[in-house]
Amino acid sequence: MILHRPAVLILLCAGAMLAQTDRGTITGTLTDPAGAVVTGVLLQARNTDTGAVFEAASTLTGNYTLSQIPAGNYELSATATGFKRYIRSGITVPVAQTLRLDVALEVGSATESITVMEQAPLLKTESGEISHNIETERLDNLPVLPIGAGLGIRNPYNMITLLPGSDFRPEGSVRINGLPGNTQSLRVEGQDSTNLTWQQTTQIVQQSVDAIQEVAIQTSNFAAEYGQAGSAVFNMTMKSGTNRLHGSGYEYLVNDALNARPPFVATRPTARRNDFGFSLGGPVYIPKVYDGHDKFFFFFNFEQYRDNIGTVGISTVPTAAMKAGDFSSLLGTVSIGSDALGRPVYQNEIFDPTTDRLAPNGQRVRDQYPNNIIPSSVALHPVALKIQNFFPVANLPGSVNNYRYSFTNPRFSLPLARTL
Repeated sequence: MILHRPAVLILLCAGAMLAQTDRGTITGTLTDPAGAVVTGVLLQARNTDTGAVFEAASTLTGNYTLSQIPAGNYELSATATGFKRYIRSGITVPVAQTLRLDVALEVGSATESITVMEQAPLLKTESGEISHNIETERLDNLPVLPIGAGLGIRNPYNMITLLPGSDFRPEGSVRINGLPGNTQSLRVEGQDSTNLTWQQTTQIVQQSVDAIQEVAIQTSNFAAEYGQAGSAVFNMTMKSGTNRLHGSGYEYLVNDALNARPPFVATRPTARRNDFGFSLGGPVYIPKVYDGHDKFFFFFNFEQYRDNIGTVGISTVPTAAMKAGDFSSLLGTVSIGSDALGRPVYQNEIFDPTTDRLAPNGQRVRDQYPNNIIPSSVALHPVALKIQNFFPVANLPGSVNNYRYSFTNPRFSLPLARTL
């Protein structure tokens, strides 16, 4: 059989896509009461939320592996002739992690069963990687999702602050274990989503917090399948619907009425920020037409950020006298030099362009307006008059720093929505 080069490339790319995944694995060994391995045992891992079933059988060495399992809650069962049915519930499969669950079978009838409620071991024995799994609920329960000036909408990458040896600058950089900044790789549902033009920690490309189920952050010794990653691999799994209709509504609020007044300021600056949204998921169900329980699900999330920040400051604007042509208040009193005719020159002098002429030494000179006042007889350019009408009126005394301004700057983010 001859394979053309394009076909080979397609197969290689397909293999690479399958290898890079956010799915978990359950593995272990089956033994009888004497400690001998048991072969040919049928094992099933059932997702208790969606009803999805994954099957495997023990090998000649008594080992089994259930791979490519989506993160979630599971129940493991094992059935073999001459042994009681083994059931282990309360199993949580993390993102991109391998659980080792050894099964000890007991002699008996298949109609009998033994149920194990033991938690999965915390010690990782199947790989040498160092990783941290963080769920959205943990972010919601800890003060790591602020909103505010310079922060904007809730940023799910604030989870990095929970990692030892990490440094996170929102909209800036990520450093983990002292390695070069922004060398991490991001995968969403197993798909490489690393964006080197706009760093994935920015609001431009981030995911909505309440649409994320769990993130596995692998910081060292991660598998070779996660190529092009330096400091860490972020493996993100998004939420999906389950057999139960579930949802949430949220509002994160900042309001100046709840703020303390800054020192030396008469009034509190306006600060109105709202980060709000909702999520809804469940089975697709159309009465008398279709029942999607255990088969077909949906999940929708909407989030939007609104910001209205007050700004207060001091600036300089033309006074009413300046708008009328009187700039005498700006005229300096100390000479800073002399012109070609030997006359002293002062700072901020205004010269009459109609007096332009050549001095005896060939240099051009002009005469200053008396007292730095442009006479009313001089016709001002109509465009200049239109422009000066846009200048605000001075509300403080003096010629400089004579205008105190205060304004609000509303900002609205595009909604972050996701449908599964």
